[in-house]
Amino acid sequence: MAKRHIIGEEEIKQMTVKMMVDSGAYMMAINETIQEQLDLSFIEKRKAVLADGSVTEYDVVGPIYVKFENRTAICSAMVLKGDSEPMLGAIPMEEMPVPMPTMLPLNYREMF
Repeated sequence: MAKRHIIGEEEIKQMTVKMMVDSGAYMMAINETIQEQLDLSFIEKRKAVLADGSVTEYDVVGPIYVKFENRTAICSAMVLKGDSEPMLGAIPMEEMPVPMPTMLPLNYREMF
């Protein structure tokens, strides 16, 4: 929206977050606190299979502009309950590409 001059650059919400790098997850996952602070738009509900085999339904929000060093990705994210640890999944890792340490400081930026 800022590029289309609908909102000003100063109105773009952004924050730096440390995330667990999880190649076993296909999507990015953020918690409710991050979603509320960035005020990301609801896209859909989606079911996910957890590590223990259970199936849970989550809200999907976005779009999110993610930056790590000189790499960027635009993706959506599942919203985890409470202050759960955020995770960077395989899709944004493939788009950037990201090295595989266990924690990365990422800059979120709402795109639209």
